[in-house]
Amino acid sequence: MTRRSLLFAAAPLLAQGVATRSVAPAPRGKPSGRPLLSKFTDIGKQAGLLKPTIYGDASNKTYLLETIGCGVAFLDYDNDGWLDIFILSGTRLDTAPADATNRLYKNNRDGTFTDVTEKAGLRRTGWACGVTVGDFNNDGFEDLFVTYWGQNVLYRNNGDGTFRDVTREAGLVQAQRAWGSGCTFLDYNRDGHLDLFVTSYVDFDPARVPKPGGESYCNWKGVPVNCGPRGLPHGRSWLYRNNGDGTFTDVSEASGIAKVKGSYGLTAIAADFDNDGWPDIYVACDSTPSLLFRNNHDSTFTEIGLESGVALNDDGREQAGMGVAVGDIHASGRLDIFKTHFADDTNILYSNLGPMRFDDVTTSSGLAVEARYVGWGAGIVDLDNDGDPDIFFVTGHVYPEVEAKLPQYPYRTPAVTFRNLGGGRFEERIEAASHSSRGCAFGDFDNDGDIDVVVINLDETPSLLRNDVSSGGHWIKVKLIGVQTNRSAIGSRVTVHYGSRKQAQEVLAQSSFVSVNDTRLHFGLGAETSVKIEVRWTNGGTQSFQTVGVDRLVTIREGAGIVSEVPWAAKKK
Repeated sequence: MTRRSLLFAAAPLLAQGVATRSVAPAPRGKPSGRPLLSKFTDIGKQAGLLKPTIYGDASNKTYLLETIGCGVAFLDYDNDGWLDIFILSGTRLDTAPADATNRLYKNNRDGTFTDVTEKAGLRRTGWACGVTVGDFNNDGFEDLFVTYWGQNVLYRNNGDGTFRDVTREAGLVQAQRAWGSGCTFLDYNRDGHLDLFVTSYVDFDPARVPKPGGESYCNWKGVPVNCGPRGLPHGRSWLYRNNGDGTFTDVSEASGIAKVKGSYGLTAIAADFDNDGWPDIYVACDSTPSLLFRNNHDSTFTEIGLESGVALNDDGREQAGMGVAVGDIHASGRLDIFKTHFADDTNILYSNLGPMRFDDVTTSSGLAVEARYVGWGAGIVDLDNDGDPDIFFVTGHVYPEVEAKLPQYPYRTPAVTFRNLGGGRFEERIEAASHSSRGCAFGDFDNDGDIDVVVINLDETPSLLRNDVSSGGHWIKVKLIGVQTNRSAIGSRVTVHYGSRKQAQEVLAQSSFVSVNDTRLHFGLGAETSVKIEVRWTNGGTQSFQTVGVDRLVTIREGAGIVSEVPWAAKKK
C-alpha cells in the first residue's frame, strides 16, 4: 500500500478535532549510564522577564484561538552583540488585560533584561501568533514581521532603538481577516532582497464556530472541548516578493504557492533541503499532511511533501504537526527534520537521505519511547558541546478542562531532552518544571559558549533556561554578514569540519514553533581544537577557511572573509 492510499484510508478518523494515533510508547531500552553534562536553570524572573503571556481564559478554552499560543524571538535589535528577546502575546475574548501586549526585552549584558516595549514602539494588543526576523531593507538592522488573527504587521527597525509599523506602505495589508501563523523571510529568487512567506492556520470566525461539544470534532476522548482544527475551513499560504524599494508584491498565484489548498499550516521553515543552493519551504501542518515546497529555480515552487516522505509518518498517517527543528543530526552535511505532535502520538524524526528523500527514523532512533505530551517548540542543538546535536522540545496540553476528568493528561507538562548518543540513537531526559509551553527560541543570551532557551508559557511568565555545561567540550559560533546576499545572510549555509565529522547548519528566519533562534550558528566540537569552515552564501557564492581556532565567535563578511574572531571564556555561575 502506498503512502497516498494509506492517507485516504485514514480519512474516516475525523471523530475528534485533532489528529492523534493513540499509540503506546515504544519500550525503553537499558539506560546508557552516560550523564548529559548540561544543566538548565530557569532564571526568567530574576532576569527581569516578569510579565505573563496572556492567551485566552487560563482555565477554560472556549475557542481554538485561545489554545495555539505564540512564538518568541532571540534577536540583536540594537547591534550590540548581545541577544535581546521579543515575546509575543495574545489577549482575552472579553476585555484585554493591561499585560496583553507583545514585549521587547533589552539585554543588559549582566544576565538581566529591561522591558523597552513602550520606548521601542512595539506595544500592541491582539492575537499574535508567529514572528520572523530579518533585515528586509538591507540597512544593517533587523526588522520584525508578526502574524495575527486579524492583520499581520511589518515593523521596520529605525536603527535608534525604535520600530515603525510599515505594513501599509510595504503593500502587506490583507484584503480580509485571516489567522496568520507561520511566517519566514527568505530570498527565494536569490536577488539579495528578503522575500516573505506566510501561512495561515484555519479560517476562523467565532460567530460560526460551535461551542465545546457542539459537534463530533468538538470533543477529545469523550470530553467536550473547543472545536477544531478539523471541521473548520482550512487556511492557505502567501508568497510576497521584495521589490527592493521597501514594498512587496503578492506572487502567491504566479509562484504556485496558492495552488496548494486543504491544510492547517503552522510553523514555516525556509531551508535548502536538497542542497542545490536554492531555499525550499517546509510547513508543519496540524491534522493534515505537512507541506514541502521545492524551489524550481525559476520563481516557482512545486509541493512534493508526499513524494519526499515528510508529509506523513511511516504509517501513512497525518499528524498534529506544530513545531519544527532543522539540523544535521548525523553530521552528514544534510539537513534533517524533527517535528512535534499531539499526545498519544510520537514526535517524528525525518533523516535526510539525499535530494528530497527522507526516511522516518523515529523508532530506530529511540524517540518513540515518548508519546505522553503535546509537543510544541523544538530545536536540534548541541546542548553539551560534545559534537553530536541533541533534540530539545517543550510541551503543554491545549485542553485545561480535560485534566479534571482524565488526570493522566495534565495541562502543564515538562520540557524534554533527547541526548544524542551517536550512531543515530537518542536517550530521553525529562526537565523538572511543568508549564503549558508553546514557542521557544535557542541562543546564547549570556555569551558564554553554550545554548540557552527562552520559552513561552501560556498565562505565566516566560522561562529563560540558562545552560551550564560541564563537559569541557569545545565549540565555535559563526556569524554571517551578507553583502551581495541579503544583509542577514538568511538562507546561507555553514559547514564545519571537525575531526572526522562535518556538520551543516543554515541561517533560518523561523523554526521551533513559530519562533526565531539566534542567527549566530553554534557548533559543539567535543575535543577538537581547530576546524575548517565552508560557507555557501544565499546567492551560491562560496568561501572556505582552514584551521580556525575554537571557543570563539567568528564573524565572516561575504567576499571579505573573516573580519573578527572573539574568544569567549565560559562564565562562572
